[in-house]
Amino acid sequence: MPKTVRTALITGASAGIGAAFARHLAAEGHNLVLVARREDRLIALADELSAQHGVQCNIVPADLADRSAPRAILDETKSLGIDVDILVNNAGMSGNSTFADAPFDALAAEIQVMITAVTELAHLTVPGMKERGYGRIVNLSSLAALLPPGASLLYTGIKSYVLDMSQALDMELRPHGIHVTALCPGFTHSEFHDVMGTRDAATSKLPSLLWQTPEDVVREGWRAVNNGTPVCVPGMVNKVTAAAARPIPTRIGYFLGKTLNPFKL
Repeated sequence: MPKTVRTALITGASAGIGAAFARHLAAEGHNLVLVARREDRLIALADELSAQHGVQCNIVPADLADRSAPRAILDETKSLGIDVDILVNNAGMSGNSTFADAPFDALAAEIQVMITAVTELAHLTVPGMKERGYGRIVNLSSLAALLPPGASLLYTGIKSYVLDMSQALDMELRPHGIHVTALCPGFTHSEFHDVMGTRDAATSKLPSLLWQTPEDVVREGWRAVNNGTPVCVPGMVNKVTAAAARPIPTRIGYFLGKTLNPFKL
């Protein structure tokens, strides 16, 4: 009996964890729909993976800060006759100024990209997954969602929403053959710190054992969603950190949140 070929839609696929997911899933023989703002990078990655693994790679350049983007992306997959079996909600962003100093348009864009678009893409893809009796959804949360809140703009609250939403969806959808996992990485070598302007400070202040590669994160996250694990904290150091952080008395947690705030490293 021929092997069923699944298709994965990956947001934020042009670099970092998103690109690592694309490479990992292509190596397993999955077809891909790659979504990001930078079309040139998507084309290069799609060409690379198609040539290397013989999989079908479609690209959909889109800015998820645009309210219309999630539906436009799914309309494009539908027009191509593609069923989305695997959804990786990886796209992210964060400001590098305080809440009070940030223009509200910037804050609204963060909410749109990392809450509204994540939720809408899941909502748009789940009905087809239920019909086919198979689905895998990986939502990128963060170790920050499992730690005491810190002065980190909206980031911790946003990632806490993703964590809770993923667990709720997994409970609802598991009977239909759909697994949902909140992937909660800690410090990962990617472009995130470049965008925030904190790479030099972060790498100089944090020991190397705290850092993971995107490939390590992806391997653990993909294994977790296939095993039906609703929350995945990749890396032993991160697992120990998350376990030690709960429960923490409020006053101690507030101090740690200020002290370990990744946005001030």
